[in-house]
Amino acid sequence: METKGISKAVIKRLPRYYRYLGELLEENVERISSNDLSIKMKVTASQIRQDLNNFGGFGQQGYGYNVQHLYSEIGKILGLETTHPMIILGAGNLGQALANYSDFEKRGFKLVGVFDINPDLEGVPLRNVKIQMLKDLPLFLKETPVEIAILTLPKNNAKEIADILIANGIKAIWNFAHIDLDTPEDVIVENVHLSESLMTLSYNISQYQQEHKDRRSNS
Repeated sequence: METKGISKAVIKRLPRYYRYLGELLEENVERISSNDLSIKMKVTASQIRQDLNNFGGFGQQGYGYNVQHLYSEIGKILGLETTHPMIILGAGNLGQALANYSDFEKRGFKLVGVFDINPDLEGVPLRNVKIQMLKDLPLFLKETPVEIAILTLPKNNAKEIADILIANGIKAIWNFAHIDLDTPEDVIVENVHLSESLMTLSYNISQYQQEHKDRRSNS
């Protein structure tokens, strides 16, 4: 399916559509209108129709959307109909939390390896995958199909490991390290800066508190 030219904002909304549609399926909802879906999504019905029209529409006027069909089609657009083997680099608290997140497997993301530099962790199982040492990473990548690498390392180690990953053919990196990686154009990097997200939340809290303070002072 052709998706070139589709905005990043639309693409970022697709997982939300998928999640809400999954909740509707759990509630045994068979059909939903763009108006009803907009209430759950907190975007306008017009925006929903525009988003989905990028991929073919899927609905009929006066008929709404078949929830199961739309859920399946968005899953295909997101690439969730195939298995994505992935590894985690860094078996600290964050790495272990990600390894133990069972919903990854439900979405087709299969953990096939976990690596760390701490010798005390060698052989420790995480979801039936034993932790290996980072020095063994190049050989592992040569012998095992891996599509996605998750970096939860300190930033001073992240670039070196990213270079090893790229040199061994990894084209997708989910980066939790506190550094923006400089990678070739054919390597896809999704940066997740937890501190930036928390600071954004802090800003919104401050704005909310200031607005309420101003309202009280003006009343």
